[in-house]
Parts: sequence; C-alpha cells; structure tokens
Amino acid sequence: MMPPADATIASRLLDWYDGYARALPWRAVAGDVVDPYRVWLSEIMLQQTTVATVRTRFAAFTARWPTLAALAGADEAEVMAAWAGLGYYARARNLIACARTVATAHGGAFPSDEAALRALPGIGDYTAAAIAAIAFGKRAVVVDANVERVVARLFAVEAALPAARAMIRAHAGTITPHARAGDFAQAMMDLASSICRPTSPDCNGCPLRDSCLAAATGTPDRFPVKAPKRAKPQRFGTAFWLERGDQVLLVRRPARGLLGGMRALPTGPWQETPPGFRASPLPGARWALTAGAIRHVFTHFRLELALAIAVTDGHLGPQLGEWWPIAELESAGLPTVFAKAARIRRAA
Repeated sequence: MMPPADATIASRLLDWYDGYARALPWRAVAGDVVDPYRVWLSEIMLQQTTVATVRTRFAAFTARWPTLAALAGADEAEVMAAWAGLGYYARARNLIACARTVATAHGGAFPSDEAALRALPGIGDYTAAAIAAIAFGKRAVVVDANVERVVARLFAVEAALPAARAMIRAHAGTITPHARAGDFAQAMMDLASSICRPTSPDCNGCPLRDSCLAAATGTPDRFPVKAPKRAKPQRFGTAFWLERGDQVLLVRRPARGLLGGMRALPTGPWQETPPGFRASPLPGARWALTAGAIRHVFTHFRLELALAIAVTDGHLGPQLGEWWPIAELESAGLPTVFAKAARIRRAA
C-alpha cells in the first residue's frame, strides 16, 4: 500500500517554480503560445543528453528548421549531420520519420492525446506524456530519470530500479495536479536539477522537504535505490584514416544498425579481440598505427579502436566513399567516436 500523498505538494512546488524556473530556449515564457514542435524537439534532444549541450544545439537546429514543415521537408543526410554529437542516432532517424508522419497523417499538427502521440515514430510513454502536459496542458504523469529521483525520495521507495519504476510512477500519479500539469512536470525537472541532485541534495532549500520521507531518514542520496550495474562488454576494432592530399576518405554507414546512415571513417569488424588490419578499405596501402587509441562508450558496450593511417595518390583501389576536406571535417557531421579519431590524427 502506498502512503498517502501530501495534498499540498503540487501547490508548493508550483509556487517555487514560479520564482525559480530555469530560462530554457524551448520553454514558453508568460503570455507566449506554446509551440508543440519546440516541445517535442527539445524532449527528443534531451534524451540521454545534458541541458547544457542541448541549449546551443537546439538554437542552431531551430534556426535551420524552424517549423515542423521545414523539418519534414529536410534532406535526411543533412539532419543526421546536424545531429552529430547528440548521440543515439536512431533518435535522429525517428525525428525525421515523426515529422513526416505528423505532416502527412495529422495535417502538420501534433495530436494532443497521449495514445496518439505514442503511435508516432520515436515517441514513448515519457515523451508522449511530456508533450501532452507541456504543449497541450493535459493532465499526464511525466516521469523521466530526474522525476524518478524526486519521487523515490519523496516516498522513500526502498525497491531498487529498474523494478521500482511502476511503483514510482504510481506515486507520481498521486501528486500530479489537473491544473498546470505541464508546469508541474517542468518544476519537477528543475527541482531535480538544482536542488534534488543525484548527490549532495540541498534539502534545506527544498520546498518539499517537510513532505519528503527520504529527507527524514537523514540519507536522502541513498534514493533511488539502484540494482548493481553489470559490466559492459568490451569490443575492439580498427578505424582507417586514408589521406589523399588534404582530404580523407569517409564512408556512409549502413542505414540500419549502430550509427546508421552517418558519415564515418571506414572500420573493420568490432569484436571481442583486436582484429588487426583485416577489412581495411585499401589492402594495398601502407598502413601505420598511431600511438593513441580511440575509446568510446556506447549504451551496451565499450569500444576501443586502433587508428591506422595511410596516404594514397588516389590510384589505389576503387573509390569506396567520398573524399572530404580535412580542414572542414566538422561539417561532415561525424559521430563522436570518429570525431575522436580525427583529433588523434591531428595530434599524431
């Protein structure tokens, strides 16, 4: 049985939010009309990405594609390149698919119903609830990792994540108000960012301290309880840097799979043991390894790539990709793992 929720939690939190809300470029200020496109775009960008990173990227993205119609008509390769560095590139592919679906199946306007929103590409339970609440003022229970932390502490949830998520969501439902549900969701996120931090929470400055069961224990940062993490598997591979004059060879990764559709350096297989130079793009080239290794952590595994370098006059083997000016590599939209390789090459 859940403990009863304090009926004043929502009103106290909203009072605090009215005075301390963060100024974020995707939020509407008082009197502004909320743009569902900007709400949706920000929520997709913020998945597994920090607010600090998204602030500048959001401004550049919306300057280039200011409306859903503009994004729906955009070239997919250009959108993927603009997404580089934000990670989880399937989100970028779903972003384009969602924009086009809304444009064609919904007359260019996002639906306001959670169920209809969940049916769109790339929109899950959390994002659907966030859009419904923030963009349309619907009462929706919005629970991301930050809200999980706040709720787990308010109710001192002893069950460990991820098994505790259903219980945490149920608790969140007991404190979510019917009025200003969107502001309430954003207030919970702001509270998690500035006060109810993962470590060293500022309980003295929290407007909900008197209702927080975790604060009463004296060890609030023990919550949420987390199950022990499993070690991520390690994979190895080789990335190939082939120069022709002031250009480097880039390839387009397959549309499906990790980093799908992105420009990249050619690589060999990614496997459990270092593969050497197998699967090099031009076997006849004289490859030399750099001193540094490229290390990157993906969601489900760690990757270490050796970087092999060769120079060609352009007559070695077939054309396997596109030659890109090395001085303009930032405009290629390379995923972070290959941008790291470029930095190692410049330092070699």
